[in-house]
Amino acid sequence: MTRILGISAFYHDSAAALVEDGRIAAAAQEERFSRRKHDARFPAQALSWCLDEAGTALSGIDHVVFYDKPLVKFERLLETYLAFAPRGLASFVRAMPVWLKEKLYLKALLQRELAALAGGADAPRPPLLFTAHHEAHAAAAFYPSPFAEAAILCLDGVGEWATTSVWTGRGNRIAPHWEIDFPHSLGLLYSAFTYYCGFRVNSGEYKLMGLAPYGEPRYAQRIREHLIDVKPDGTFRLDMRYFDFATGLRMTNARFDALFEGPARTAESELTQRHMDVARSIQDVTEDIVLRLARTVAAETGMRRLCLAGGVALNCVANGRLLRDGPFDDLWIQPAAGDAGSAVGAALAAWHGHLGHERTPVLPDAMAGSYLGPAFGPDAIRAQLDAAGAVYDERDDATLVAETAAALAAGEVVGWFQGRMEFGPRALGNRSILGDPRNPGMQRTMNLKIKYRESFRPFAPSVLETHVGDYFELDRASPYMLLVAPVRRELRIADPGDATAFGIAKLNQPRSTLPAITHVDHSARIQTVTAAGNPRYHALIEAFRARTGCAALINTSFNVRGEPIVRTPEEAFRCFMRTEMDRLVVGNFVMRKAAQAPVAKDESWQAEFALD
Repeated sequence: MTRILGISAFYHDSAAALVEDGRIAAAAQEERFSRRKHDARFPAQALSWCLDEAGTALSGIDHVVFYDKPLVKFERLLETYLAFAPRGLASFVRAMPVWLKEKLYLKALLQRELAALAGGADAPRPPLLFTAHHEAHAAAAFYPSPFAEAAILCLDGVGEWATTSVWTGRGNRIAPHWEIDFPHSLGLLYSAFTYYCGFRVNSGEYKLMGLAPYGEPRYAQRIREHLIDVKPDGTFRLDMRYFDFATGLRMTNARFDALFEGPARTAESELTQRHMDVARSIQDVTEDIVLRLARTVAAETGMRRLCLAGGVALNCVANGRLLRDGPFDDLWIQPAAGDAGSAVGAALAAWHGHLGHERTPVLPDAMAGSYLGPAFGPDAIRAQLDAAGAVYDERDDATLVAETAAALAAGEVVGWFQGRMEFGPRALGNRSILGDPRNPGMQRTMNLKIKYRESFRPFAPSVLETHVGDYFELDRASPYMLLVAPVRRELRIADPGDATAFGIAKLNQPRSTLPAITHVDHSARIQTVTAAGNPRYHALIEAFRARTGCAALINTSFNVRGEPIVRTPEEAFRCFMRTEMDRLVVGNFVMRKAAQAPVAKDESWQAEFALD
């Protein structure tokens, strides 16, 4: 057996992945172990878990592959500072010690970290390989896809130089076609508006996407006229006079502020209609660019299928638009499309590209539903719950599913912890918080009493794949919650009431017969569920449908604001106890909040993450 470890690290969302004879056997983000959200450090704990999962030491690994070429990235950094000099001197002075101390010698740093895992500098270690950043993205997009051949579009902030790249995949090979280089970046443009609207770059972009439907695109033409020159083929150039990300310590500058009629919003301050209009404007511009690029890629390659990766591929609104209005017959989007997923891509690039092994596409894909992380058996669950002082009952499978469906139908909020943890940013039914989508008060309850997050953010539905067309204008599977589609017109409520309402008040106005998962523009971010992909979760939704007639549930990630998704039963119980969830189901163990010993209310952790 050939085993390959892929690593992404040192920028954001560090992760490790294990590929065994071409099969993705394990993958996890370091944040789930360290409990530091978007942890960028070397993924020592995730790597150790991958080795444990394989039952081997590092000496049993054939290759370790890093997802980036640091010397090329350093070249880009130096050339950028020279090109913009004397602007950016303060940033240059701040960045150089970090590069000269660590990142310039990243190969040596990686060898030291691997030596520590191996048991010492003299312990045997596998050879270390490097892929280019966008090569890892492209490999993560194509190799696990169900397509024998496809076009590949990678869109992110920046790798070494590339910010947008086009590839084709055929069999076991991916081939580059062309790219757009830094500083001209659609991902960084979107992040600049994320920063301007008061959210954290590299983690708050999905908040900007969720805010957009509240606004009107009244700044879209201003963006096109001043910030970005978009050609008919979708290629583009930014006007760098409005941005500081190339040389400064912030994303935008005073010229940008003047263009959009005010300074950047500070975190946690009031969100105004102007911020909503700005969010809607950049979302519309982003969708237009993605569509233009896709049409160009289709025309140039002649391919009928498209694979997507890179952080921009997590923009599920743009993905839904591309599916509806784009030129391709089918899409496949890497569920861990950001840098974490490049750990998988780096390993697969080595297996197919470096070692030359053949590839046989599988259905529905080779990501195993993204259920690639740690799992816990009954004994481990019981031990952790006992240590935490939990009061629980154990149920057989049929009773567990029936009782949980009844609790959801009665309006309870349920923490649902099952099987292997998901890889990527979405909870897909194994580390989820669930609720009844028919309940008009559920949106408020889950946002303000469970998740402790911004009131404007919508929740997503998990729906039986066989029933997705009953509720949504979607004619295909969406297993990874990466497509937004409209709610069917006959289910919509035409007049939601008070047109002056804002935030949670506006979101809580019922807009369909599934009000808790319908956004203000009558859309929803959909996960489809099958019995083959997740048998227990499918059984739960089916039991809920049999009881209520509704084949969907609210599904949000099992965490609170500012924290990563829970990994262990103990973390799940701790999250359960400090929120207002009613019930927790971990494996076959059920905990009701009313049966637990009371705990002191500690809200200090909320202040710690107030700026997230």
